[in-house]
Amino acid sequence: MNMERKIYTVYLLTTPNRSVLYCGVTNNLERRLAEHRSNRSIFSAKYGVHHLVWCQEFSSPIYAIAMEKRIKKMPRKVKEALVSSMNPYWIFLGEE
Repeated sequence: MNMERKIYTVYLLTTPNRSVLYCGVTNNLERRLAEHRSNRSIFSAKYGVHHLVWCQEFSSPIYAIAMEKRIKKMPRKVKEALVSSMNPYWIFLGEE
């Protein structure tokens, strides 16, 4: 029996000029980011939202989805503060 624990990640993406924020949840962040960057997401294709600026991991999909819903209801200023609390310079994470 496979006892590997799944990790669920809530993430925020932005555009190069930070004009748009996108919140999502996934059980495979690397795969999901590749999908956004290849424009397989309609939203990403339309707005150019490809740059990871914030993420938080959860061991439960229920908690991850609840956090995603909470973030989506937040005003933009609160989302910006959330990103800045972890990533004050809004560095595009995972892009070497």
